[in-house]
Amino acid sequence: MKEQNRRMWTQYALLLLAGCFVSQLYASSDVKIYESFDEAFDGRWIVSEKEDYNGAWKHAKSEGHDDYGLLVSEKARKYAIVKELDDVVDLKDGAVVLQYEVRLQDGLECGGAYLKYLRPQEAGWIPKEFNNESPYTIMFGPDKCGTTNKVHFILKHKNPKSGEYIEHHLKFPPSVPSDKLTHVYTAVLKSDNELLILIDGEEKKKANFLSADDFEPPLIPAETIPDPEDKKPEGWDERAKIPDPDAKKPDDWDEDAPMEIEDEDAEKPEGWLDDEPEEIDDPEATKPEDWVDEEDGEWEAPKIDNPKCAEGPGCGEWKRPMKSNPAYKGKWHAPLIDNPNYKGIWKPRDIPNPNYFELDRPNFEPIAAIGIEIWTMQDGILFDNILIASDEKVAESYRKTAWKPKFDAEKVKQKAEEVANSGGLKGFQKVVFDLLYKVADIPLLGEHKSKVLDLLAKAETQPNLTVGVVISIIIVIFTVLLKLIFGGKKQQPARATAEPKKSDGAEASTSNNEGATEEKEEQNEDAAAAPRRRTRRDN
Repeated sequence: MKEQNRRMWTQYALLLLAGCFVSQLYASSDVKIYESFDEAFDGRWIVSEKEDYNGAWKHAKSEGHDDYGLLVSEKARKYAIVKELDDVVDLKDGAVVLQYEVRLQDGLECGGAYLKYLRPQEAGWIPKEFNNESPYTIMFGPDKCGTTNKVHFILKHKNPKSGEYIEHHLKFPPSVPSDKLTHVYTAVLKSDNELLILIDGEEKKKANFLSADDFEPPLIPAETIPDPEDKKPEGWDERAKIPDPDAKKPDDWDEDAPMEIEDEDAEKPEGWLDDEPEEIDDPEATKPEDWVDEEDGEWEAPKIDNPKCAEGPGCGEWKRPMKSNPAYKGKWHAPLIDNPNYKGIWKPRDIPNPNYFELDRPNFEPIAAIGIEIWTMQDGILFDNILIASDEKVAESYRKTAWKPKFDAEKVKQKAEEVANSGGLKGFQKVVFDLLYKVADIPLLGEHKSKVLDLLAKAETQPNLTVGVVISIIIVIFTVLLKLIFGGKKQQPARATAEPKKSDGAEASTSNNEGATEEKEEQNEDAAAAPRRRTRRDN
């Protein structure tokens, strides 16, 4: 009996061990690549040898942790480094999750911290010459400079008709967290064409690759385009109103009459001090002991307002005040009437788009390497735990084990520092700004988002503007709501009166022509220069 029990428990143990092994094998098969930077990156990552990219990469610990990462160590430099994958990742095969951590240890005033997922080298690039021209499939991650504050998601997609690769930018992406904590960025590419952008595991943006509302320009081009050969006919009159040709200027219309005239009924107030100047020498001012007339000129006391003028109705030369001229009419213009020859605003006729194509799913290019190619004014940017997986749960498990403990420790430390270093008002303002940045992420704002972020950027440097910024953002949201409630765009008139159609175009890249950072907007302060110790008033 004992022998039978022993055999049974041995079988259970073997089954359990086999189950664990299979489970681990299955989980590992979902991971396409994982880079923890626990070991030095030399030999696994290749630093670009292109002349412009002279920023020094370092294998360094994240501040306050024993965890290592890839560090941007110098300010105002271009950086480029790339890692080739052992196996090419096919994005057409079901879901794919792109995830990595980045910590802005010194904040981010102007720079990028995004990744580029590169096409195979057959597309025309080599690792040692990796730069902004190297062809990528996806660019993903934070970028902040001036009014730019976004977590990029850019897809380079090939038009099967024209053969051209076009950058398609995610519309209204989430903004970059404005602190110095470690954050984890996740992009989930689903098999049903849905895209999810998560920050710290929280969904910030949901989009569809084939929706014209979510990408600019849309992946699927317009079916028709304006005919480039169509020309506006001669004599086409686009003026809706014209001056009345039969109108004539009235005989009593004086175009030369001034807008204001002296008030002849005004009288000088009683007690007006005609002989008193408006300003006098400051009786309390004394010539400085080290004043040298030969070097500094003749010393004169500074001027102050004459106190006698404040006591009386006024002083100095009295002049009659001006008043509006009742005879003033200004320049005469003929009144406007409806133009009988008005034909509307001309636009070229539409023709079938030769580059139009239909699409059921994006024709994703495969990923053969991961690169970091940035220009930044900031140092202290630390990259860590780069992951490509085929299962969202795998990415979630990495967030829980690799990212969350660090983030929680940093939050505790940050809160303690705020309590120690910040007054009540500063602490309150930080809470307000954190809330305002969350408000700026709501899809309702649409194209107004950039204006809101610009207001926040200015107010962060001038905390006394907090109340005004809150009011301004409320006004923006209220205006958007009114537009949504009471009507959107007016109906476009027929062909003759329709506005010209804007052409599709990719959003301008913020740096290096590949969505990199914009150059930093420098602010110049004016210094008021005054003569050394001289107090003479300039007349």
